[in-house]
Order: sequence, then C-alpha cells, then structure tokens
Amino acid sequence: MSIQFRDPARWFVLIAVMLAFLPIVIDMTVLHVVVPTLTQSLGASSTEVLWIIDIYPLLMAGLLVPMGTLADRVGNRKILLSGLAIFGIASVAAAFSQNAPMLIGARILLAFGGSMIVPCVLGIIRRTFEDDGERAIALGLWGTVGSAGAAVGPLVGGGLLEHFWWGSVFLINVPIMLVVAPACYFLLPRKEVASSGKWAFGQALMLIAGMVSLVYAIKAGFGDSQPLLIVLAIATFGIMMLSLFVRKQLRTDNPMLDLSLFSHPAIVAGIIMALVASGALAGVELTLAQELQYVIGKTPLEAGIFMVPLMVAAAIGGPVAGWLSNTFGLRLVATISLLISAGALAYLGSADFNVPGLVVPAALAVTGLTLSIGLTASSIAIMGSVEPEKGGAAGSLEGTGYELGTGLGITLFGVFMAVVFGHAIKVPPDLALPLAQQASRSIGDTYLVASQLSAEQGAALIAAGKLAFSAAHVTLLYIAATVIACLAIAVYILLANYRPTGNSDRKHRVTATLRERSKDRILGARGSGIAK
Repeated sequence: MSIQFRDPARWFVLIAVMLAFLPIVIDMTVLHVVVPTLTQSLGASSTEVLWIIDIYPLLMAGLLVPMGTLADRVGNRKILLSGLAIFGIASVAAAFSQNAPMLIGARILLAFGGSMIVPCVLGIIRRTFEDDGERAIALGLWGTVGSAGAAVGPLVGGGLLEHFWWGSVFLINVPIMLVVAPACYFLLPRKEVASSGKWAFGQALMLIAGMVSLVYAIKAGFGDSQPLLIVLAIATFGIMMLSLFVRKQLRTDNPMLDLSLFSHPAIVAGIIMALVASGALAGVELTLAQELQYVIGKTPLEAGIFMVPLMVAAAIGGPVAGWLSNTFGLRLVATISLLISAGALAYLGSADFNVPGLVVPAALAVTGLTLSIGLTASSIAIMGSVEPEKGGAAGSLEGTGYELGTGLGITLFGVFMAVVFGHAIKVPPDLALPLAQQASRSIGDTYLVASQLSAEQGAALIAAGKLAFSAAHVTLLYIAATVIACLAIAVYILLANYRPTGNSDRKHRVTATLRERSKDRILGARGSGIAK
C-alpha cells in the first residue's frame, strides 16, 4: 500500500479561505441591530430598509451557481481574488452611502463580490482535503466561521454603533480584505484542474433573472406591495426563465449546472437543510433583535450581548459536527441536531425575554449549537457526494441554499410579522386614520408615529405596538420550530443510504479484503484507520 504525503500548507490554505468567508457571513446579519439607527440616519422608508437588508442574500442566491460553475471553468484562485477585490471596494461604497438607493446599490455590488468568494471557498476545501475525515474536520471549521460570523454580526454592529456611525459596520471589511487577498495570492496553487467547456453567460443570465424574479414575486405577493396582476406577471416570467434554463442544461453538451447532482439524495438533503435551517435562523435572529430593542428597550450593543450564548454555541457547533459525523454517522447527527433545535425554538416561543434568567440563554445556546451542527452536516453531505472537479458547482448549490434560505427567511418572516402585527395591534381610537394606518405597518412605524404625538398618546401607542409585536414573534417561533422538526424527518429519510465519495470507497474495499483473509485478526475484527 502506498503512503500519501500531504502538504502541511493545506491548513494555512484553510485559514486563508475561512478569513475570506468571514466578512461575507457577517454582512448577512450585521444590519439586524442597525435597522433603527439606519432608518433614522438615511430617512429610509420601511420598504427601502427591507431592500437594504434583503437585496444581498437575494442576489447572492441568483449569482452563486453561475459563479461556482465559472470557478470550475477558469479556476478557484482567479475568481476568489477577483471577488475579494470587488467586495473590498463595495464595502467602502456602502460605508459612505449618502442615501438609501446608494446603499442598496452598494449592497448589490457586495453580493456580486460575495457570490464569487463563497463557492470558491468550498471548492478549494474540496480540492485541498481529499481524505474524508480531514475534509469533515475542515468543513466543520468552515462551519464555525459561517455560524459564528452570522451570529457575531449583531454584536459587531451594536458595538460599532456605540462609538462610530452606521457606515463603520461595512468599513471593517476593508482591513480583512487587505490581509486575506495577499495570503490567498501566495498560498493558493496557480495551477488547477479546470472543467472543460466555456462558461455560458446567457445561461447565467437566465438563472439570475428567473431566481430573482420568482423570489421578488413571492415577496411582493405575500407583502401585498404590488397589484396581483403584476405579481403574477413577474412570477410567470421567473418560472419561464428557470424553465428555459433547465431545458438548456439538459440539451447542451457543456451545461453551466450539472443537473445530475440532484440525483444524489444526500445533495438534495443538504440543500434542503441549508435552505430551511438558514432561513429559520436568519428570520428568528432578525425578529429577536427587533424585539430586544423595540419591545424590551435594549440598545444595539445590549441586544448583541444578549445573543452571545447563541454565537458562542454556534462557533462550537462547526468542529463538533465534523467529529460527531465521523464518529456516529452523518444521518444520526443531522437528524438529532435538528430535532433538538426545534425543541429549543419552541421553548423560546414561550419564554419571557424580560426575565431571561439562565434558561433563556441556555435555550439560545442550544439553538445555536444544534443549528450550527445541522448546517455543517449539510456541507458534509453535499461536498462528500461529489468528485473534486465538481466541488465548485456543488459548493455553489449549497451556497445558493444558504443565501436563498436567508433571503426568503428575512422576507417571509418579515412579511408574516407585518401581517400578524397589523391585525394584532390595537391603536388608540382617537388616532387619525392616516397615522393609524402607518402605525399598523410595523413596530418601527409605530415608534415613528408615536414621536409625533403627545406623551400620553405616544406611550399608549407604543404599549399597543409592543404587545402586538410580542404576540407575532411568539407565533413565528412556534412555526419555525415546526418547520425544523419536519426538516429533521425529511433528512432522516433522504440520508438513509448516504456514503461519501472519494477515498472512503477504496478504504472500505481494502478493509473488506483484509477481513476475508484473516477474520480472526484484530484488524479484521475491529477495523483500522483504513476502515474509516
């Protein structure tokens, strides 16, 4: 048996790409606690605020697949370095935006740069770590950065707002990019095995137009922000674009997306896990940050500190998931972690955040730990089911699940909260109709209207808004718990026959041969390091 020597620099490569990934996930959640300050500073409407938050994951969802496939065509190194440069420039533009439209434009550019970075990170990990056990550990560490970065976003945002203006939450990306870009330039190999064929730009446009149009139609339809005919027209256009894209993939010799990936139940399970779990986590985190500030009266920093148990546990969940998956099997780990997270979310729905004690922080920690394990398990399922040369395409599919899930989670949870809030709030009867209608749109609008009223009227309106928001939040947490529990059942079924692709097949064959030749030997009876 030949001994394979592994390059020790692979761990430095992992550190570099994890640092490149960190600002991407922080930008997913950093605005959650900045919303009240941002609204006042830019004079943004509720619709503009939603677009500022949502445009980033929405466009990332449409761009990740074509960028991942492009990385497979021309090389992960080139696309990663280009993405780092674009992301750094966009961060500066976002930090110094003078109005809401300018910030939305900068967020679009951030999404473009981020979509070039995410699939390359996963593709590089897949190519760098051929051993199944090492790859699970590497993906676990990557999951730590993803989970902790998303969780630390509110704390970073709240801390910066205590001392600086709102643009500082974007400006912190610049020094990270200045460190990561040179590291990736020198550490990543210049020669890569690229897939054959050319990148079909027309196919990429079809996918982007279809994805963004369909998600926007869902958002506008549930939010009742556009006439029904316009919503149906946009949805029809999105479905047509996606249908044309699928048809093109099936007929061309060099498809942009290998649809055969969907024949792997583990990949399907991983994408569903990424989609649902990330959507639930993003929606819950955003609404929790709002309740802590609007209802309980915490500052942005205090709200971020309140979420520390969530972020610390999420940071632990990544590497723990890799070890647990290697020890007990991916199917068992993914299912149990999702079931426990569902129970924790259900408890949070009945908890009193005004008097958290020790139980609420513990529930937040359990939620962060188990959802982090579940999300890392989705990475292991997807990346362990493909060959190295398809790592970028598979990574982009997983990233699409994360970003689309986050975008839909923010949109649907936000729309749901607005609808339930509007029905639950009981505005004072003497309030003028235009002001009553504005106050019923969201808890933020309630505070804006209250600032225009007398002290007594304002206090009564804010009290009504707090009760309505808390009631809506409780309902949302119970729904999230139910969705996660259903996801656990689906994952248990889909991962029934999961086996990672790569060295494990050869190792299992070697072990089987040894056992046939010498069943009475300890190696044959118990297996060895070759066996797993």
